[in-house]
Amino acid sequence: MPNPSAFAKKLAGIANKQFLLFRDQHEHDAGLSKQIKQWYAALGFPFESVDVPWSAVFVSWCVQNAGATKLEFEFAMAHSKFVHKAIQNGLSGTGIFQAFDISAVAPQVGDIIQNNRAGNNFAFNFARTHQDYASHSAIVIVRGQDESGNFVLTIGGNEGDTVGRKRVQLTAAGLIKQRPASAFICVIKNLK
Repeated sequence: MPNPSAFAKKLAGIANKQFLLFRDQHEHDAGLSKQIKQWYAALGFPFESVDVPWSAVFVSWCVQNAGATKLEFEFAMAHSKFVHKAIQNGLSGTGIFQAFDISAVAPQVGDIIQNNRAGNNFAFNFARTHQDYASHSAIVIVRGQDESGNFVLTIGGNEGDTVGRKRVQLTAAGLIKQRPASAFICVIKNLK
């Protein structure tokens, strides 16, 4: 596996720092609530309430804070928006954020993994042709192997109403192992 780029390491570090700062806080706690408002403001998005899903704002802010521009990444309040743009980049072989089906690429540090939420079961081909649907995504911060096999750790916003960390199981080949609930859709490769 190639070593992560300086940008990928920075992105993973920013996401991890936010996790360490806010993992024990609920979105209604003063500290995290204030920070969520600041993420919206930094991106120029209107803030309504912490009760409105803010996970795409978290990912967008981390990517922006790591140094990506709006020409490189489509900062958005919905994961489906930046995923759709990244899929188009992947199909055309352009841009530095390119999305692919989970069966096609192995996630690395600094990549973004998208999955279904709200009971949906959309696949990559649906995401390729749609820009507005409920989903979630999180930033890969670690890739490893233990007695349970290959895995990556991700950090995402609005996971259990906080900044959360999850383990994603990989196959022996390093691809994401699909799951029946909240199925994975794609991997946004970070080529910056």
